[in-house]
Amino acid sequence: MITTIEHGPIRELRLNRPPANALSAELMRAIREAIDEAPTAGVRSLVISGSTGMFSGGLDVPLLLTLGRPGIAEAWRELYAMMRAIACSTIPIAAAITGHAPAGGTVISLFCDWRVVAEGKWKLGLNEVQVGIPLPPVLVAGLRRLVGPRVADQMAARGSLISPEQALACGLVDEIAPAAQVVSRAVEWCKEGLALPPVAMLTTRRESRSDMIAIFEKDLSAELEDVIAKWWSQETQDVLGTLASRLKA
Repeated sequence: MITTIEHGPIRELRLNRPPANALSAELMRAIREAIDEAPTAGVRSLVISGSTGMFSGGLDVPLLLTLGRPGIAEAWRELYAMMRAIACSTIPIAAAITGHAPAGGTVISLFCDWRVVAEGKWKLGLNEVQVGIPLPPVLVAGLRRLVGPRVADQMAARGSLISPEQALACGLVDEIAPAAQVVSRAVEWCKEGLALPPVAMLTTRRESRSDMIAIFEKDLSAELEDVIAKWWSQETQDVLGTLASRLKA
């Protein structure tokens, strides 16, 4: 589900779960394990990319709707574990957003160090509210860190999906690049960081990300249990069922 491509000391983790790189528990676990393993293999920076036109379509809703309570609990726990792995990674991570990145696609990029999106008519954003899922507090916190409280409150409550240009303007991404160059631009950004004195760079990086790391260092078990419980609310199940039917059609 992940294709690994080496760029010298930089490793690209290319999501490879056709057709939409939708996030199953297995894929989220694979992402987490790949991030955790990379530093021990001598990797000094990571790039997370997707397929042309599709970074990730977010959680695999049709699959999740076939699961019982244990399977749903596992999926949400893997999502939180994946977010923590990205946010607390000891090496820098760049997101090469190769196309559409709604919901879980934006979640992946939210906690990376830097984000470049391909030019195109793609949509990004945390649109969970539109599909009946209350946005978890950790995601609200991560969004506020990037775009500021006022913009985050508007985007989160409305479940807004926005264009690359709008994402750049509000700070949800850091750069737009031609589609054919989005991965190479992410690799280049990583190389620029590796050219700096490593101890100074990594120490300062950890300090500058300490507020985000702190989100995941506290006990999130109560929050996670609340998020799982809300998945089973009647409103959420009704909206997700309609979405799944539309996706199948």
